[in-house]
Amino acid sequence: MTSIGMGSGVRAFDGAVRHERTTERILLACGILSSVLYVATDVLGGLSYPGYSFNAQAVSELGAIGAPSKPLVDTLFVGYDLLALFFGLGVFRAGATGNRPLRLAGAMLIAYGAVGFAAAVFGGPTLFAMHPRGGSVSSDALHILLTAVLVLLLLLSTGFGAFALGRRFRWYSLATMATSIIAGAFTTRFPPRMEAGLPTPGFGIIERVDIYSSLLWIAVLGALLLRPRNTADQ
Repeated sequence: MTSIGMGSGVRAFDGAVRHERTTERILLACGILSSVLYVATDVLGGLSYPGYSFNAQAVSELGAIGAPSKPLVDTLFVGYDLLALFFGLGVFRAGATGNRPLRLAGAMLIAYGAVGFAAAVFGGPTLFAMHPRGGSVSSDALHILLTAVLVLLLLLSTGFGAFALGRRFRWYSLATMATSIIAGAFTTRFPPRMEAGLPTPGFGIIERVDIYSSLLWIAVLGALLLRPRNTADQ
């Protein structure tokens, strides 16, 4: 009876461990899915917006007040925020065994997803949305503030994550941060032209370099954490 009881206990423990690992893997896969969904939202939103220029217009303009693509991208970005939130939970769980940088990166990603989701759901379709070109920059204060918070959280997650998975991933993470900061700095010259309703050639490309570098980092982090633990830190 004792052997049978011990055997049942071991099987129950093994089952619980497998269940926990499966849950963690699903959460980590959400990181890759979130990046894919963001790109798909960008592409589909641009295609549903007559005259939209991926070269000259910002991603935010796809969800601007009055934009024909707004209903579509607003809905898809809610899904993106949820996937980002779930990914953060997965990263946090993956770092719970003693990897403090990974745990901190997960916490920042949780905050990133939660802030984006809360803004989309509780802010409604207009509170944090930008206004069409030609309006005052001051009218987009909440949109700018939200964007700044989200960018900061992504940079923090990348910074903490840089020290979580070994030297090669550290250098890749630091390069991602540098790309984001430099590209972000280049975009600062475009808002005055947008306010004046003037063309902004190159703005869309520069902004997408900034955004897509972070999306790629998230996907790479998710892919590495989905590998066996003894290979993820090489």
